[in-house]
Amino acid sequence: MRNEKTPELNLPSAELKIKKENGKEYVFDRLRKLYVRLTPEEFVRQHFVSFLITYKNYPQSRMANEIGIELGNVKKRCDTVLYDEYLHPLMIIEYKAPSITINQNTFDQITRYNMRLNVPWLIVSNGIQHYCCCVDYKTGKYSFFKEIPKYSELKIEN
Repeated sequence: MRNEKTPELNLPSAELKIKKENGKEYVFDRLRKLYVRLTPEEFVRQHFVSFLITYKNYPQSRMANEIGIELGNVKKRCDTVLYDEYLHPLMIIEYKAPSITINQNTFDQITRYNMRLNVPWLIVSNGIQHYCCCVDYKTGKYSFFKEIPKYSELKIEN
């Protein structure tokens, strides 16, 4: 569903269930199985999750949205976490609204989250630009990918 308020994304179109209540729009989150407020960031999240499941064959049953973590005494939430077959975190995905430029602060944010989860895969997207990297914990280096890999292409060596 697109209207004058929904931006063009660099993602395939997704069938979103949207409803209006008290003048506010809500979208059905297929991972949380509930309606959540439709914000620009949520619009990106729902399209990106649909893209991963539909086009990259990521198992919906291994993905979760808004995963709480603690960084010191501060509670934070990872936007989306992908788990492996043993339910260990495998990937963190951080979303921004399309109007937000992805910059060093965005990468610092996901890196802080990864200090807690220690996943090999990180993705940052504002729906227009997508950055995907794999962390090599042996060398401490990040390898960036031009495209988001299919689920079957994820290397799990760390």
